[in-house]
Amino acid sequence: MYCNDRLGRKLSIMASAVPSVFGYLFMTSAQGVWMLLVGRLLTGFAGGMTSAAIPVYISEICHPGVRGALGSCPQIMAVLGALFLYALGLVLPWRWLAVAGQVPVLLMVALLCFMPNSPRFLIAKKKEEEALEALRWLRGDEVDYWWEFEQIRSSVMEQSEPISWTEIRKPYIAKPLAITLLMRFLQQLSGVTPILVYLQLIFDSTAVILPSQYDAVIVGAVRLGSVLVSAFSVDKAGRKILLYISAIIMFASNLTLGLYIHYVPASPHNSSVTAAHENPASPPLHGLTIIPLIATMFYIIGYAMGWGPITWLLMSEVLPLKARGAVSGMCVLVSWLTAFALTRVFLLVKDNYGLEVPFFFFSVICVANLVFACLLPETRGRSLERIESYFRTGRKSFLESFRGSRRSYS
Repeated sequence: MYCNDRLGRKLSIMASAVPSVFGYLFMTSAQGVWMLLVGRLLTGFAGGMTSAAIPVYISEICHPGVRGALGSCPQIMAVLGALFLYALGLVLPWRWLAVAGQVPVLLMVALLCFMPNSPRFLIAKKKEEEALEALRWLRGDEVDYWWEFEQIRSSVMEQSEPISWTEIRKPYIAKPLAITLLMRFLQQLSGVTPILVYLQLIFDSTAVILPSQYDAVIVGAVRLGSVLVSAFSVDKAGRKILLYISAIIMFASNLTLGLYIHYVPASPHNSSVTAAHENPASPPLHGLTIIPLIATMFYIIGYAMGWGPITWLLMSEVLPLKARGAVSGMCVLVSWLTAFALTRVFLLVKDNYGLEVPFFFFSVICVANLVFACLLPETRGRSLERIESYFRTGRKSFLESFRGSRRSYS
C-alpha cells in the first residue's frame, strides 16, 4: 500500500524483485528448514507487492477497449507459471525449481526498464510533461492522446488531496471499497486456494483414475486454457455475464465433489493401480473414478473464466484514483488473510468432519457469489474516469457521459 502510492506502480513492481530473488536464493541453497521458511516468507512478500501493484498499473495504462483482455494477463501469467512448475516438478528436484523461479523475476525487471510510469500516477505527482510523454508512448503519435490526457488531468486535479478516514465514508469511495473487499473475500471463500494447495491430497483421498501428480498437471493445463478464454471474451461478453457463468460452474463442481466424496468410498490409489498391474484378472477401475478429476477441472474452468481474473480486474477499475493504491493493498491483504485462514481450517475440517464438508461449504459460497454478481455495475468499455463518475453521480449521468465520449471519439 505504501509503495503503490509513494514509489508508483512501476517501481513497486520492480522493487518486488529484491525480496523475490533473495527468497529464491535462500531456498536454492537451503541447509535447513529455517532457510526454506525465510525464502518462502520473502517470496510471499514479493508476491503481495506485485498482487497489489500489477493490476493497478495495467488498468491505468490500458485503453478501455482492451483493458479487460490485458487485465487478465496477470492471472494468465500466474497460471502459466504454476503449470510450468507442475510440469518441471515431474522431472526436476525442488532446488532446481527454486532456480527456475528466479528467471521470470529477472526478466520482468529487465523489460520494465523500457516501460513508462502510469500517466495517472505521474500527473498526481505534478509531473505532467512526463505523463504526456508516457501517454504518447502508450497510445502512439497517430492517436488524439491530448483529449485523454485532459480527461485524466481533470480527474486527478479533483482528487489532489490525500484520502482521509472521513472521506472513506462517502458513497463514491465506500461503495467501490465494499465491492472490491467483498469480491476478494468471496473469491477466496469459494475454495480456490485450498483446492489448489491440497490438489494432490484431495486426489489421494479419493478414488481417482490417474496418479495425483499427473492430475495436477492436467488441472494446470485446463486452468491456463480457461483463463485464455476469459481474456479473449471479457471485453466482448462483459464482466457480469462471465461472473454469472463462473459462479454456476463452480457451484455445480463443488457440489459434485462433495456428493462423490460422501457416497463413493475412497480407495488408496497406488494400491489399486499396483493390484491392477500385478493381477490382470482383477476388476478394472470403476468408471466413477474419473469424477473427481472432471469435477475439479470444471471448477478450475469456472474459476478461471470469471471469479479468478475478473475480481482483480474490477478491483483496479472501480476504485477511485486517490484510493486505488492504498485500497488495492487492502484487497490483497484481505484476500491472502482469508486464503491463509481457509487453508489452515481446511485440514481441520477434513480430519474432524470429512473431506466432503468443505466442498458443501464452497457450494453455498458460490451461490452467494452469483447473487453478489447481480449487484455489480458493468464496466466494459468505460474509461476509469467514467466508472468513477458512475459512483459519484449515479447511473444516468454515467451513461450520458459514456454516450458523449463516444460521440467525441467518432
